[in-house]
Amino acid sequence: MTSRPRTRKTAASVQEESSLLRWLKERHITEVECLVPDITGNARGKIIPADKFSHDYGTRLPEGIFATTVTGDFPDDYYELTSPADADMILRPDPDTVRMVPWATDPTAQIIHDCYTKTGEPHELAPRNVLRRVLAAYEELGLKPVVAPEVEFFLVQKNTDPDFPLLPPAGRSGRPETARQSYSIDAVNEFDPILDLMYDYCDAMKLDVDTLIHESGAAQLEVNFTHADAMSLADQVFLFKRTMRESALRHGVYATFLAKPMETEPGSAMHIHQSLVRISDGRNVFAGKKEGEYSALFESYLAGLQKYVPMAMGFFAPNVNSYRRLVFGEVSPSNVEWGFDNRTCGLRVPMDTQENARVESRFAGSDANPYLAMAGTLACGLLGIRENLKPTAPVTGNAKGLGYELPRSLGESLDGLEGCDALQELLGRRFCRAYISVKRKEYETFFRVISSWEREFLLLNV
Repeated sequence: MTSRPRTRKTAASVQEESSLLRWLKERHITEVECLVPDITGNARGKIIPADKFSHDYGTRLPEGIFATTVTGDFPDDYYELTSPADADMILRPDPDTVRMVPWATDPTAQIIHDCYTKTGEPHELAPRNVLRRVLAAYEELGLKPVVAPEVEFFLVQKNTDPDFPLLPPAGRSGRPETARQSYSIDAVNEFDPILDLMYDYCDAMKLDVDTLIHESGAAQLEVNFTHADAMSLADQVFLFKRTMRESALRHGVYATFLAKPMETEPGSAMHIHQSLVRISDGRNVFAGKKEGEYSALFESYLAGLQKYVPMAMGFFAPNVNSYRRLVFGEVSPSNVEWGFDNRTCGLRVPMDTQENARVESRFAGSDANPYLAMAGTLACGLLGIRENLKPTAPVTGNAKGLGYELPRSLGESLDGLEGCDALQELLGRRFCRAYISVKRKEYETFFRVISSWEREFLLLNV
């Protein structure tokens, strides 16, 4: 029997492990959830007894988890995307991500892990490593992205039969919402027990949830996160989704991040505010020399989003349902136009101070993997900087009236990504090939399903 491969520990890694184990011991942790975000953005991993947890023990997972569809199927070229032996990856905990699991019965910790090959290289298929790859490209320019996501979601009645449409749940009044309640305080208060629990969980996990509002849909809410570095915020969105689902389940309802869960309600987005700061002095490089002006670098970044977002839509709209939000959504973006404080544009530039100069990308749905959505939007901006692109003129009117210019389906989006060498090179060619294969398999699986609409209108009429 061959021995397990081991990597030599550096002084820094030994210190990190010692600090992490001390953290677990001080809190009397009994179990550790070793988490790995998969392609969809869900948590995979292992649960390990705390007294057996270390940087090396038990933290192996097959790399095939990154070549598996949301239905558990495999693409036809599975063994070309992974190693022929379907080998294990080595997992390493990121000490900065250790948090309590506040809903666990016994003291339990959760730690997000990074994935490596047996030779110690970052695994190319791991979404966290894809984002890290883009951030490293910015670091080479002396720049650091700063992001602030806004995540929308619905609360719905429990739905155990997928053939039945989703319905809004009853609030404290005992009645479900039937009217649009945008920004209503009383409508939010209808779900105080669920949201109070959510805030308690977030506080225990040190998630920087800033504000909460009621969106326009029935029982549709939005949380905003405090701006920070991209990896930290992607981790927080990943953990928040788990937290919100758990908070809702504790009160007998579902929290869903499906982009368009109900036919008559608006879709749910994940808007990403983004800016760049200079690493040397922390200055926002989007700001111009005078108040209200923007830099040439900002213009190139913005133009990069305009040029490459259509080809990166597979990351912002990663599921077949995502395009119901985009194509039929009342407030979803239709094109890559931009404007100052213009929410009808896909790219909105908020009116703010010089140090807060930024652009808000409104393309991603709440169903997007936060690591890949952030990697995708930052990659588009970086390509604009590299190519010294110039944006179009800002739109002052309703950009929806300028027509729909984005992909209309998952298949169309994947074709665009497959044909874009620049994005593939920046994000990693092996990763892009695997992502395209997995998502095409999902699209094929969906297309095999005969819908109730077809049975109702075509069964006896064609």
